Amino acid sequence: MDVLHLFHAGGFMMYPLLLCSIIVVTIFIERFRFYHANRSNIEKLTKEIPELLAANDQEGLKAALKADGGIPAGVILSGAEQLSSKANQTAILEGAASHAAGVLKSYLNYLDVIVTLSPLMGLLGTVIGMIGSFNVLSVEEGQPFAITGGVAEALVCTASGLFVAIIALIAYTYLSQQVSNFVSQMEKLGSLYLAIVEADQK
Repeated sequence: MDVLHLFHAGGFMMYPLLLCSIIVVTIFIERFRFYHANRSNIEKLTKEIPELLAANDQEGLKAALKADGGIPAGVILSGAEQLSSKANQTAILEGAASHAAGVLKSYLNYLDVIVTLSPLMGLLGTVIGMIGSFNVLSVEEGQPFAITGGVAEALVCTASGLFVAIIALIAYTYLSQQVSNFVSQMEKLGSLYLAIVEADQK
């Protein structure tokens, strides 16, 4: 059996499963590129931030953070831009970090839904296919293989649903780990920045 035949054999539920698989691949590619484009050079920043703060070079600090261009650097930049106003730096960084975390988690909830929904759609497609197969008993006598063949084809939908769910779970796990890495970096830079700023304000 070729792929196209199996697809049609799985019934109409194969179409929403195909859509789910396209969504999974699209989200993964978009998030992968987004995370790659918004990384920060943490090692470099952990050296530059203390040096620039110690020299009271606020403009140099903001320039270094802007040059980095990453999300963790952007969180620190939110505080650095308000450094001269004596604003509560902890509150500023917490707000910026919360917003950044929300941006990083964008679209991941769709993957989470697909992980749960795909097997259910596959099962529904199989049940519908099996109902149609067993109707053979009342229509076509003397064809035992018509039933078993129909059931085998109906099970294609369940297998497809499980496959989509597995791919979505792998993508979700990988992307969630990337978000955790970003959050860890924001916490590291934020703690370093606040420790120096709060010490200077005393």
